[in-house]
Amino acid sequence: MRLVAVDGPSGSGKSTYAARLAGELGASVVPTDHFATWTDPVAWWPRLLHGVLEPLWRGEPGRYRRMDWSEGWPRLGGWVTVPVSGVLVVEGVSAARRAIAPRLDEAVWVELPDPAERLARAVARDGAASRAHLERWQAFERGWFAVDGTRARATRVVTVD
Repeated sequence: MRLVAVDGPSGSGKSTYAARLAGELGASVVPTDHFATWTDPVAWWPRLLHGVLEPLWRGEPGRYRRMDWSEGWPRLGGWVTVPVSGVLVVEGVSAARRAIAPRLDEAVWVELPDPAERLARAVARDGAASRAHLERWQAFERGWFAVDGTRARATRVVTVD
């Protein structure tokens, strides 16, 4: 299985890009939004690794319980089965983290340079009630990306206008 990560700041267009890429490749997509929460932006990684990636690398379907964001706050939702396929796209903040870099076939960094525009897009997507959470999230991700060096490892950089 080929593993592609689509990473970058919130509100930059990662989900749209990943969906288009997955369509072109006939790939499955697993969003990090199915794992992350406002209070746990990145430490959930073992759930993705053990529930999805390791089974797929063994040629078995992956399975995980996704976060349900339908009420604006994450809560455990239904089970998702990830079929065995030739390509898996993991999309979202921290998808191309340093810990998985050696196993990635491609790391795509999607960026929209203007942080105010990214915030506006994220608020339009998630609702005005999420603004304070999104502001904290964007502050967190700036630090995360600086320490992780995610963009510098990207094999492709996509800039959204």
